[in-house]
Amino acid sequence: MKQKIIQQGAEANIILSQNSKGESFIIKDRIKKNYRIPELDLKIRRRRTKSEAKLLEKASKIINSPAPFFQPSIPNSSKLKMPFIDGQRLSDHLDSFSLKKQKEICEKIGTSVAKLHKSDIIHGDLTTSNMILKKDLLYFIDFGLGFISHKFEDKAVDIHLLKQALEAKHFRNWEKLFGQVIKGYQKYENSKIVLERLNAVEKRGRYKGKY
Repeated sequence: MKQKIIQQGAEANIILSQNSKGESFIIKDRIKKNYRIPELDLKIRRRRTKSEAKLLEKASKIINSPAPFFQPSIPNSSKLKMPFIDGQRLSDHLDSFSLKKQKEICEKIGTSVAKLHKSDIIHGDLTTSNMILKKDLLYFIDFGLGFISHKFEDKAVDIHLLKQALEAKHFRNWEKLFGQVIKGYQKYENSKIVLERLNAVEKRGRYKGKY
């Protein structure tokens, strides 16, 4: 079985692997933290892996997202096995598209977030680094910081993070792109309430920034 680390992060390594048939899949392996008691560390990593697996399973039924493979032999593992989405990571490719296509993609982003929020799924790390485009299909990945919440405040913070990501990474057209995100997001029936909370979240941020 061939394996290759394709991404190293503070919390996990992403490993590209192949089965005996030559089919590719991903293993997300949460990294041990030496500053924690070993038993506690394993417990935390297993809990977070289980939580992410549940979120991915739920999200994959709503939007394009990799549903984890069932692993009956290691039910308490800190490793998560899932399909490999062989596409273009938006953080690297969005700016290379025409403005028209960028706007179309961003409307799809907003629509996907609307569907997640309607089901009370908070992604927790909405950046274009966690979005992959494959043959015009938009996939959301990495729900490691996600959780379930019905609170409009949590949904507003999700949108706020996305707005910040667009401004930082795709600053040339970020305002137009975020406008398209909102256009797609407005398909969520409670979007008006969330966007009102978004304004409040941003005002608090500006107020804190003065001190």
